[in-house]
Amino acid sequence: MTRAIQNLTPREIVSELDRYIVGQQDAKRAVALALRSRWRRQQVGDELRDEIAPRNILMIGPTGVGKTEIARRLARLAGAPFLKVEASKFTEVGYVGRDVESMIRDLVETGISMVRLEHEERVRTKAQRAAEDRIIEIVGALSDVARADRESMRRRLRAGEFDSRTIEVQVVDKAPSINVVTPRGQGDQMGVSLGDMFGNLMPKRKKSAKLKVPDALRAFVSEESERLIDHDAIVSEALDRTQNHGIVFLDEIDKVAGRESARGPDVSREGVQRDLLPIVEGSNVTTKHGVVKTDHILFVAAGAFHLSKPSDLIPELQGRFPIRVELKSLERSDFERILSEPRNSLVRQYTAMLETEGVTVSFREDAIAEIARMAWTVNQQLENIGARRLHTILERVFEELSFHAPEMNGATVEVTAEYVRERLDDVLADEDLSRYIL
Repeated sequence: MTRAIQNLTPREIVSELDRYIVGQQDAKRAVALALRSRWRRQQVGDELRDEIAPRNILMIGPTGVGKTEIARRLARLAGAPFLKVEASKFTEVGYVGRDVESMIRDLVETGISMVRLEHEERVRTKAQRAAEDRIIEIVGALSDVARADRESMRRRLRAGEFDSRTIEVQVVDKAPSINVVTPRGQGDQMGVSLGDMFGNLMPKRKKSAKLKVPDALRAFVSEESERLIDHDAIVSEALDRTQNHGIVFLDEIDKVAGRESARGPDVSREGVQRDLLPIVEGSNVTTKHGVVKTDHILFVAAGAFHLSKPSDLIPELQGRFPIRVELKSLERSDFERILSEPRNSLVRQYTAMLETEGVTVSFREDAIAEIARMAWTVNQQLENIGARRLHTILERVFEELSFHAPEMNGATVEVTAEYVRERLDDVLADEDLSRYIL
C-alpha cells in the first residue's frame, strides 16, 4: 500500500472523502473498506495473500450524484493509478471498437506517468543544478563575465538577470511518431508496440535552437531529469503499483447489461460482458512494458440502471461485484451543501478565477440558496443530471461578469439572490429556452 494511505482507517478515509463530496455515505464506506482491505491483504502471509480477491463495487445511481468523483478521489488519496472508461465504448471481439484489454494497457500507461513524475521530483534538485551549469557555461562564454565565479553567476541566473537574453542551444530533436495500422483484434497492442519499436530504432538527434534563457533552462532540466532517472525501475514500480493498487472505474455498465436473447446489439452487449469477465476475474494482459496480472486490480462499476437492472448482467459478472451500493438522488439541500462545503466547491472556484482579474466576489447565503433552488427546479422540469446542473446555472450567472472582468480590476461584486434571479428568470420563464441553455 502506498505511503499516503497506509495508516488511514476506514473512518479517516471517509472523512477525507467528506472534504470533497457531499453525502453518499454508504458509497464512501464501501470504497473505504475496499481500500483498507488492500492494506490488510499486504499484511497477510504469503500463503494467503494471492488468494484474497479485491472487494469490487457496483454503484447504482443516477448521473451527477458523485459516483465518478468518489472513485477518482479515492485513487488520488491512495496514490494509485486510476482509469475511468465507459463500458459502452467496448465491443465484442469481431465488432468494430476497442477490445476490453485496452483498459489495462491504458491503466499501465497512467501508472508509468505517475511513477515517472515521482522519480523526476526526486532528482529535480540535481537536474536543476546540472541544467543551470549548462546555461552558465553558455552565458558566461558570451558575456564579459566569463571568468566570474560560477556561484555568483548561478545567483544572477536564479534572480532572472539573464531572462531576456536569447542563446543558441543544442536540444533533442524528437523523432516523428509512427502510426502502424493493424487488423482488428490485435491492433490496440500490436500497433503501439510496432510504433514504439520503429521509433526506438531511429537514433536521437540534436538540433540547434535559439531560445530565451528560461525556455532553455526548462529544456535542459527535462534532458537532465531524463538522464538521471532509472527507466527500468520506473516500469517495474509502475507495473507493481498497477497490479496491486490500480483502480478501474467502469462507467455505464448498465449500457452493456443484457442477455443473449436476440440477434443484433443484445449479442454484442453480452459479448462485451463475457470479454470483461476474465479481466475482472483475474487474467494476464500483455502490454508493451510486460505482462500485467489483473487479479488484484480494484474494479468499481457504475450505472444508472434506468432501463435495466443489475440482475440483467450475466451471473458470472454479477458475482465479481459482491459489494452493491445505491447512491441517492440529490435534494435541494444537497445542492446548497455542494456549493458551500467541499474544499473544491464551485463557489470557491469561481471566486478564485475572478480574483485573478482583480475582481473580488462574495456570496450571500440567500444567493447560494437561490442557485440551489434553481438547479433543483430545472432538474425536476428537464432531465435530472444531478450536481452537473450547478455548472450550467453558475456559468449563466457569471457569464456577463466573466466577460467584463478584465476591465473591472479592483471591483467588488456581491452575489445576492436578486443578482441570481436577474440573470436567470428570463431563461427559466421560457421552457424551450431553458432546454437549450440550461
